Amino acid sequence: MTTSSVRPVVLRNGIGIEDPLQVVLGFLKAPRRFDVSDPAQPASFGEPDLRLANRGGARISAAQIAAILERRRAIEGALLSIPPGASLTRARVPWAPLGQLFDAFAGISGVGFAKMTKSLHGKRPALIPILDSVVQRHLAADDLGAQAPFGERAVGLTRGYKRDLDRNRSGLGTTRRELASRGHDLTEVRILDLLIWSAEVVGLR
Repeated sequence: MTTSSVRPVVLRNGIGIEDPLQVVLGFLKAPRRFDVSDPAQPASFGEPDLRLANRGGARISAAQIAAILERRRAIEGALLSIPPGASLTRARVPWAPLGQLFDAFAGISGVGFAKMTKSLHGKRPALIPILDSVVQRHLAADDLGAQAPFGERAVGLTRGYKRDLDRNRSGLGTTRRELASRGHDLTEVRILDLLIWSAEVVGLR
């Protein structure tokens, strides 16, 4: 039986989550989470954002932080072209600027989609999913493969993520509203991430 008015969420392969609210609330009890960056500086990007990602478990090394910060101008230029309120829930998504943002991380040793999106999620939490290994496995059908350019491949995965989000717009929306009423401000993008984790990790047991 679902909690309150929350609708079920159905993921790929027919995996159904009857009570997404309780699943997410269970994850929120854990100490590790990804917080939103300073909303007053939506186009800035610097070491505090990378440290914030590390507090959420990104494990970005000092050398990788230095390498990423060498791309700071390109990263901030791309962020500047993406509205702070951009969201995957909307019909129009700034795909081209998002691809440019992802491309700014291409070729940095040891920095893949997981570390990149963990660093960027807080800057645009309604737009950028955390593409860690669990979520990438879930989106395998949308993966363009290692031969594709870094930014293009990341955008392809994000487009697939949007399709999952669109299919569950009602369930994710009601879950978000119920979470907000309990003092938790999460976007649909982050909620879907936690639900994918629940389904994929439990499925491995």
